[in-house]
Amino acid sequence: MGGTGSCRCAGDHLKGAGLMSQGEPLASPFGDVIFAYTRADAIRDGTLVEIPADLCREAGVVVPVAVTASVWDLIDPDNLETMPGQSVNGRTWDLLWMLTCAVRSTRERHRSVVVFQCDFLMCSQTFSRTAIPEQKTATLRAVCGPGDQGEPVITIMFPWED
Repeated sequence: MGGTGSCRCAGDHLKGAGLMSQGEPLASPFGDVIFAYTRADAIRDGTLVEIPADLCREAGVVVPVAVTASVWDLIDPDNLETMPGQSVNGRTWDLLWMLTCAVRSTRERHRSVVVFQCDFLMCSQTFSRTAIPEQKTATLRAVCGPGDQGEPVITIMFPWED
């Protein structure tokens, strides 16, 4: 079946029609960007909370990590001071440790999404204002994707969040 004809690329066809000049980038078929909501915007407005880089490195995570505001509510609940032995750094460390364990145990090493569980001590209060500690197991999803400049970043969220 092999013929001896020449092959023309789509770009050659466009150039021949006068629609594209040499070295000119193709325009987006969707037009100019009207609005972009970046990761930096989400961190600035509190939709995402950035985890300190030194804590991430200490836990073995070498890329920037942020959590959604709802996951942050597990790490830093309103009544954290009523829970003995609990701190934001300690709870964040636990989250990062569980993430690294899940990543290491994943059979497919090059996955961009990892689902894992992490336990959090939570306290509810009774009518008499007595704090009752309870363990809450949260199923979380970590997504590794491109940041604002194309760099790899991790976002930890609940499975139903995007």
